[in-house]
Formats: sequence, structure tokens, C-alpha cells
Amino acid sequence: MYNGPIAKVKCYNVSMQPGFLFGAGTSAHQVEGNNVHNDWWAWERSRNDIDHSGLAADHYRRYREDLQLAKELGHNAHRISLEWSRIEPDPGKFELKAIAHYRDVLLEMKRLGMTSFVTLHHFTNPLWLAERGGWEKRSTVEHFGRYVTAVAHHLGDLVDFWVTINEPMVYATEAYVHRRWPPQKKSWVAMWRVMRHMAAAHRRAYRIIHMIIPQARVGIAKHTIAFLPAKRQLDDTVIAQAQDTWFNHYFLSLTRSAHDFLGVNFYFTSQKTVNIFPPKIENMQWDGPQSDIGWPVRPEGLKHVLLHARRYGVPIYVTENGLADARDALRADFIRGHLRAIEDAQAEGADVRGYLHWSLLDNFEWDMGFGPRFGLVEVDYETQERRPRASAYVYKSIIERAQASVGGNGSYQ
Repeated sequence: MYNGPIAKVKCYNVSMQPGFLFGAGTSAHQVEGNNVHNDWWAWERSRNDIDHSGLAADHYRRYREDLQLAKELGHNAHRISLEWSRIEPDPGKFELKAIAHYRDVLLEMKRLGMTSFVTLHHFTNPLWLAERGGWEKRSTVEHFGRYVTAVAHHLGDLVDFWVTINEPMVYATEAYVHRRWPPQKKSWVAMWRVMRHMAAAHRRAYRIIHMIIPQARVGIAKHTIAFLPAKRQLDDTVIAQAQDTWFNHYFLSLTRSAHDFLGVNFYFTSQKTVNIFPPKIENMQWDGPQSDIGWPVRPEGLKHVLLHARRYGVPIYVTENGLADARDALRADFIRGHLRAIEDAQAEGADVRGYLHWSLLDNFEWDMGFGPRFGLVEVDYETQERRPRASAYVYKSIIERAQASVGGNGSYQ
């Protein structure tokens, strides 16, 4: 329990539909610490120019404290991920202690009355899988299905929403085109193969989970960018539409019949313009507020992508939305603005049923290490002390007022 001072905050009115879910998220490798059996851990230790995740936020041991803190901050939903390499550290050999740990985590969430979103793959792979070629190999679809089967049997009675794969397009492009993430290959062919195998793995996981738990709700967390034309001219419009079709919708076109809901991860808006002489495509300069890592803060982009997501005809949950803001100077207005964007999208027919801020805790931000601070809760990595930021209490006040306005408890159970 947090016993520190509660910041004085300005309250904002937000009107959401009855049963709307409010919460935050984490992912295993970013917060748990000591995930020694996955490819990211090995990759970190092969380099001296990046942070090593190490103990991270020590969430593996402190999950009860962290979930209790989320509850005290008004959250009625929470997103976690399972670390595949803990559950299956060797091919076909499942670690029952790890499964029992995640069962305890989910039981704690149930005890606190929090709706659970559970992600099965959040960027990291068991080292044995990576050594066999990872997602470039079709056999990974089979391996993933075996892992999903075990998890569904052992944990299925406690999971409210299943997120099979987090941001497959981001994983495929960062690891196989931009070469920022392991295995750091530059191959469009490999990227294409990885993406197709991930789509096949999602479809297989969807069938497996529903076979074991017929009433399950299974979806994906799709990183979605608002691609807008920089100018009202045909070439800019064509570029924006092409980017939107490729990055936002192509993967979903491969998995369209296998979604009970759609998770939307939204962070920024992109505007590009086409120059004829010399021929090139340029990013439009953004002069408004930006996060600590230079991502533009433009809440209207969230409305744009939510309205585009209506085409899939399933409920939508914002499964990630946040910013790096170490001074906590922008986060309160960031949350307010993006929740207003959700309201506007709802008013125009988007069936949005929940908002999970990224993230609950400061965390290990992949190749950017511990520098970016995304947490509603500040983490002192030396002492592992948790300190909720002022914006966390702004978010709490928004949640309380939204729930009071509809007289609901925010539960879809």
C-alpha cells in the first residue's frame, strides 16, 4: 500500500458508456526482472552500449504491492503479459512453478475485482526458439500453439481477455527491417515471413483457446498510427492511405475472422508530404507538445484510428496509450485529451469499451533502456520504491467521476 502524500489535482469530467474499463498495463520482460531464458536477455548481454534489464522493476516479486496500488488508484482492469520463456524454458518442458506464479497473479487480480487482459507474446521469445530461427520458421506456429494450449488449460478459468500477440507489425519491422531489436536482420523477405507466421499463430491460438474455453474473448493488440495527409493534395492523400492500409490493416486482414475484440495501441500521428522536385517523401514538422523521446502528442489521432477500426465489427479496447514524461508535465492533459478522443469516437459509432494506460510502472523500454519514463507510478530502480505521480491521481479522479456519472462499477463480467 502507498502511504505517501496525495497530490492536489484538478478533476475533469469524462462521460463514458456504462461498464467502461479503466486501467493500465505492463509487460513481463519490461517489469518482472531476471527473465534469463529469453532472447532479449541474451541480446542485452551481448552488447555494452545498451542498458541491461536486470531486476527491472522487480514486479515478479512485488506484483501484489503493484496490483494493490493500481486498485487504490481506481483501476478496475489491468493488462499483463506471460513470459513464455519462464513457462517453457526448454522445448516441450513446462515449468509448473512459473505457471503457479501467474495463477497467483491472476487470482490476486480477481480478489481485487480487476478485469484481466493477458498477453501471450510481448516481443520476447524463449532462447531455444530464437536459436531455431524464431518467427522466421513455420515450426514456430506449432510451438506457439503448444504453449497456448498449456496456458489455456492451466490459467483459462482466470483470464477475462486473451491478447495473443502484441504489436506484430512493430516486432517484424524493428527486428527484421530497422535492425534495432534482436535478431537485428535487415531483410524484407524475412519480415514478410515473420508477419505471416505471426498471423497464422494468432489464428491457431484463437482456435485452441476457444476449443478449451468456448466463451473466451480472444483478440490482438495492434499498434495503430494515425496516418494523415500533410496537405490537401492527391499525392499526400495517397501516401497516407497506402501507409494506413499497409501498417494498420494488412495484418488484421490476415486474421480478420479470428477476433472477438480488437486491442488498439496508440501513441502518435504521422503526417508526410510528397515533394516532386527533388522527388522525396518528408515528415511534416510538428511544433506542438512532444514526449521525452520526441513522439508528438496529438489526441485527435486516437479518434481517427478508432473510427477506422469500426470496420472490423467487434468491440474495441485501447490496450496501450501513454508517453515518456519523466517530469510528469504532460501526462495529466495527455490522459484527459485521449479519453475525450474516445468519447468523440463513441459518439460517432466506435464501440470502445475500455482504456488501459501505458504503463502502470516505469519500465525497461527495450532498446531505449531505463531512460524513458512511461509510468503512472515512478520507480526508483536503486531502491525499488514506488511513488505515484500526480497524473495518476488525475486519472483516478477521472475514473471516479466517469463511473459516478453512469452509476456503474466498470465491470463487464
